[in-house]
Amino acid sequence: MTLPLPFSTNALYSVADIRNVEQEALATLTTGSLMRAAGQAAAVFARSLIPSGSAEILVLAGPGNNGGDALEIAYLFAAAGDRVSVIIAEGIQAYSAEAKESLLKAQSSQVHFFGLDYLQKNSGKQWTLIIDGLFGIGLTRPIKGKVAQLIEHINQYAAQSGIPVVALDVPSGLNADTGQVVGTDGIAIRASHTITFIANKPGLHTAAGKDYAGQVKVADLAIASQLFPEPVAILSNAAAVLASGSPRPHNSHKGSYGDVFVIGGEEGMAGAPILAARAALHGGAGRVFAGFLSRPPSFDSRNPELMCRRAQDVHFTDTTIVIGPGLGNSELAKNVLMSSLTQAASLVIDADALNLIASDPALQKLVNQRAHINDQTGNPVRTLMTPHPLEAARLLETTSGTIQADRLRSARALADKFNATIVLKGSGSIIATTGETLIINTSGNPALATAGTGDVLAGLCGALLAQGMPVSEAASIAVWLHGKAADQWVARGRGPIGMTASELIPAIRDCINHYSRRPER
Repeated sequence: MTLPLPFSTNALYSVADIRNVEQEALATLTTGSLMRAAGQAAAVFARSLIPSGSAEILVLAGPGNNGGDALEIAYLFAAAGDRVSVIIAEGIQAYSAEAKESLLKAQSSQVHFFGLDYLQKNSGKQWTLIIDGLFGIGLTRPIKGKVAQLIEHINQYAAQSGIPVVALDVPSGLNADTGQVVGTDGIAIRASHTITFIANKPGLHTAAGKDYAGQVKVADLAIASQLFPEPVAILSNAAAVLASGSPRPHNSHKGSYGDVFVIGGEEGMAGAPILAARAALHGGAGRVFAGFLSRPPSFDSRNPELMCRRAQDVHFTDTTIVIGPGLGNSELAKNVLMSSLTQAASLVIDADALNLIASDPALQKLVNQRAHINDQTGNPVRTLMTPHPLEAARLLETTSGTIQADRLRSARALADKFNATIVLKGSGSIIATTGETLIINTSGNPALATAGTGDVLAGLCGALLAQGMPVSEAASIAVWLHGKAADQWVARGRGPIGMTASELIPAIRDCINHYSRRPER
């Protein structure tokens, strides 16, 4: 799942790296050329979001170069005959030479300038488009005072009116590296669209970033690709990987696509392994077994193809095991987890199994040692862990708030600690494997915020591993399919409210077949 360089809009860069690239580029450019390029790109993009004809444009201009970009756009809209109002934040006295040049151009045009209290005095004004150029990627302190009140007013107005709000580079108040609002009591612009300059940023695609950034467009400003270092992360390209795979041969059978054993189902929790097993079946595994710590059902009435067993009777050696859904924390649960850790060729660790590992250093050691074990064919065994933020916090002995504060760093820390591939679940799930570039998932929506969808994801991961996919590729594709199926469910008008994990499973099968299908000759 690595992304070829040179530069791609799927490559994600840290603020520090982008600053370095920008400085190197500026050394070879004339004063103001980069700001003019940003303004032109943003103006063209913003224009595409509104009806043709004269428009009422509100521009928010802050004290840094982000404000200079905003003023450049204001000048371009005014030159095109639109009615443009600019709200100026304090601090423009410290503008760079480039920003001052854009300010002078806007002042010499038909742009109208106002202070921070303008909206409070003109609450009935109707706008066609709002441009957010208050703060860019350099913001380090929470937004307070009159600017915070302005942002709150803008967010309320946009929510009620439904007009486009275009953020320049990053929504003001959002951390471009982490995707969190700057400061525990901070505020940020809720943009419908973000046009981000020079390169894409991870914070626009994970944590709260997706809620604040909206749809993201990248304007690289024609900066040479050789100036860019390796990205800190990439956006998942799972659809392309699925499309490039080999079709299933006619001359195949159930043994060609692997066996998956799902282990869980403590008393009162039998539904969790059933969901995971059904997902493995619909994900293409050749045979699927469900192992229960409590008394197993005779069969699954919805999918009688599933084979139900006692967990103690499951064959652990050199197979694909999904362990954790409904597992509980009994001594038997711990024993079957130890068997899985020491014997399984491919292992997906989820839910209660993660919590058992977090509370037991001996189990943690067994997870770590799997990186040095080969299966009977001589290939390294594969380990995939799928924690949500609270489970991740237990595994790293910290808080879920700390995990969410920097999801990329947390995912990398988990991968390094356990020598495993990690899926850190949540908005913009992150896939981390030691020595590989981080991957941020691009699919999914709030429909997945319901019980059982994590079990479905674990079963799907097991199915892809059983079919022979490399572990990081299986993780990335499973997470993307899981989210894409939910996206398509919502697109059909059946969510996001009230979608169930059971409904998600056949939708995943539809996605797999759609994106893997070849045109007939």
